[in-house]
Amino acid sequence: MPHSKMKTLSVSPYERDARLAWWRDARFGMFIHWGVYSALSGAWRGQRYDGYSEHIQRKAKIPIPVFHREVAGRFNPSDFDADTWVRLAKEAGMGYFVITAKHHDGFAMYDSQVSDATIVKATPFARDPMPDLKAACAKYGLKFGFYYSHAFDWGEENGPGNDWDYENPGGDRMLGGAAWWEQRPDFLPRARRYVDEKSIPQILELIRRYDPDLLWFDTPHKLPPEENLRILSAIREAKPSLPINGRLVEGMGDYENTCDMPCEFPPWQGDWEGIPTTNRSYAYNENDRSHKPASFFIRLLAKAVARGGNLLMNIGPMGNGAFDPADVQILEAMAAWWRVYGESIRGAGRTPLAVQAWGESTLKGRRLYLHVFQWPTGGELVVGGLLSDVKRACLLAAPDHDLKMKRRGDDVVVAIPDSAPDHVDSVLVLELVETPRTDPAVLLSSAVPVNRLHVFDARLSGGLAYEDGSDTKRRRRDTVQNWTNLDAEVAWTVRVSERGSFEVSIEYDAEAPRSQARKVEGAAGQELEGASGGSAGTYQVTVGERQFERNVLTGQYNVNETLGDLCLEPGAYDVRVRAHAITGDDLMRLRAVHFECGGK
Repeated sequence: MPHSKMKTLSVSPYERDARLAWWRDARFGMFIHWGVYSALSGAWRGQRYDGYSEHIQRKAKIPIPVFHREVAGRFNPSDFDADTWVRLAKEAGMGYFVITAKHHDGFAMYDSQVSDATIVKATPFARDPMPDLKAACAKYGLKFGFYYSHAFDWGEENGPGNDWDYENPGGDRMLGGAAWWEQRPDFLPRARRYVDEKSIPQILELIRRYDPDLLWFDTPHKLPPEENLRILSAIREAKPSLPINGRLVEGMGDYENTCDMPCEFPPWQGDWEGIPTTNRSYAYNENDRSHKPASFFIRLLAKAVARGGNLLMNIGPMGNGAFDPADVQILEAMAAWWRVYGESIRGAGRTPLAVQAWGESTLKGRRLYLHVFQWPTGGELVVGGLLSDVKRACLLAAPDHDLKMKRRGDDVVVAIPDSAPDHVDSVLVLELVETPRTDPAVLLSSAVPVNRLHVFDARLSGGLAYEDGSDTKRRRRDTVQNWTNLDAEVAWTVRVSERGSFEVSIEYDAEAPRSQARKVEGAAGQELEGASGGSAGTYQVTVGERQFERNVLTGQYNVNETLGDLCLEPGAYDVRVRAHAITGDDLMRLRAVHFECGGK
């Protein structure tokens, strides 16, 4: 694409601000993965498939004519009710709604005139659900958007993925790699034809027919960059005000997305969005009952907003068009919390405070919202490092009752009841006199059981990088990686306001050696993991002048090893984790250092 065209597609801060004004205010949305695959609910001809059930056509290698005849040809979601879906989203606090218009199976879940593979033409349901959903969103005051799989279809006869023997981007054989398409000249014409004849026409069709408030794309690495840029150009020309997520063209979206299924968030600058799902599949999978409790999502939402992000929480409706009762239960519990505490999320943003032992915090103007996950003992909540004066404090659940306050050095101390108003996330409000000023050191507290220093809140050096924060079936990936040299370090600055004793422990993963490469299931197909020497060596944890040294427990995950006890006098300390020796491919995947109160 010519440089002049690239320049016109660049996003200026002014344009981004205009497009994202409503999105930043909303903070919370509902993601819907629903298609003809939903009726299979993760099984095909008696065999169950783990993971993303929207990928069952690829996983089971269902022949395309069979998929059309026996899956789409029997899809009849007679219990679909748009009002119920959107009402549940509204009550749970969601401000926007994004649904799959087309996923990788190639079936349009709307009345597309570009293809015969649509919910109207190819299913017994034979009607378009999108006008009902758009009307329901208007009724309940939610913005309405589409997910669209722009890069490939498994079921497109003339596209890049027409059968299971062709080494296509969505199949099992193409394992990726930088600019792999340059070695596949037969692929490029097919990809361009697919973009010209299906992707761009259907995207423009969605814009013209439904006037969406947002477009959400996926798997840009499955197309050459110039094809993604052509799609972006067509959208910007059709509706310049339309927000676009970061999975169309890297660095040129209006906001970025985290990994799939995030459980923690690494540092993000600018605008971003986390995309958790209730279990481990985005589409409905009746075999997957790994649903997280509502408390997980309430706290994850607070963590996202505290770090300047949004949460787009996924629900996979069943093939009959109704929500899974387990999902409804989660949404109803979130709705009960939102009715009391939603003010602390909607319109709020990134906190100025360091991470607090008791939880998270969000900011709206000069109102600081304290999200208390661990209710402190002793009748006091200490807000560490808040240097600004506070004119008033209250519980958000009891806004007319002032709480007593006092200053203790660099901290603000609030008198609180003995028991938490909410066992998941109780919220206090501090009304500040001025724009908040803070101390970046983390205050260690003796009023909560455990002070957890997570690596995502640490300073990294020596080539270390954050893993993506996802929660997969194999393990959590909220760690650091690339620990391959002795100069690397993970560090936090902590502060103690009164003499205290702590038991110190460390939490990490250590890969086992792997003698040969293997295929693993990725988010959009199978991926290749190479041979590995595993994680091994000796590490040191230093707190001030005290040092602990241990050998890495190779081949173990979710290690939580006690290092010893220490007594800290009032003052500031650097907590550092370094390698003494690295004898594997890397040292380890560090997750956190814990300071448990009451050490000897």
